[in-house]
Amino acid sequence: MTLEQLRIFIAVAELEHVTDASKRLNLTQSATSSAVAALEERHDVKLFDRVGRRIALTEAGRLFLGEARAVLARAEEAALMLDDLTGLRRGRLALAASQTVANYFLPPMMHRFRQRNPGITLTLAIANTRRVCADVEESAVDLGFVEDAVEGAELQVERVAADRLHLVVGAEHPLASRRAVTPVDLAGAAFVMREAGSGTRAILEAALAGWGVAPGVVTLELPSNEAVRAAVEAGAGISLLSSLVVAAQIRAGTLVALPIALPERGFHAVRHARRHQSRAAAAFLAVVAEVN
Repeated sequence: MTLEQLRIFIAVAELEHVTDASKRLNLTQSATSSAVAALEERHDVKLFDRVGRRIALTEAGRLFLGEARAVLARAEEAALMLDDLTGLRRGRLALAASQTVANYFLPPMMHRFRQRNPGITLTLAIANTRRVCADVEESAVDLGFVEDAVEGAELQVERVAADRLHLVVGAEHPLASRRAVTPVDLAGAAFVMREAGSGTRAILEAALAGWGVAPGVVTLELPSNEAVRAAVEAGAGISLLSSLVVAAQIRAGTLVALPIALPERGFHAVRHARRHQSRAAAAFLAVVAEVN
């Protein structure tokens, strides 16, 4: 049984005439008759009584007409849904991002996307880089956004923005008043770090290793940028944070950015390499590209 056969059956039933139904559907009379006959033969049932030049529904045909109309209505609803998804009028886009990206970078773009596509439901999960990439690999989310470049057989990674980093200390820290700071000055110093799996922590550890510096002690290991920032303001040690996180505190003088060269890092979009990219995901990445 096909949708086309159902359409033909409904037209014949409503008009009670094969020729008139053929004209309505722009089909030949033989094609119309064959479709009805195929239904009757396939299901071993008589749908019409032939009365002279006209036809009339049998009891089975009358009962089947309601079902046929319901099936076509559902098919049309499904087609409309696909049209809506294609046109971004309906749908859902699940995002996951590491903390700096989620709290400071993505919200303006999420707002712009929603203004353009109010029918798309946006969700955002916040986790560290390792967890975000795992969610993408497991297809738990459509797109991930992380700070550091990552690798994975199932991942496709694209740099979408640059992020400036600062090595910061509290206003009373011994290095806060220095006009020049070298890696030697960092040797043996106390550091505040994010948890293992954090992109920011990975970059800090890589920078220290590149300078040949071993931190004297990690005084605190904290699960959020805001907690790290507050600890550094309180004098707990040195840490590495995005300018997005500390710009206001640097302007206010509660944090000081040490004058030392740091590598630039990127913000990266991550998606599943073998999964079809939805129109909504492509549209969101287009918004990110516009802003950056």
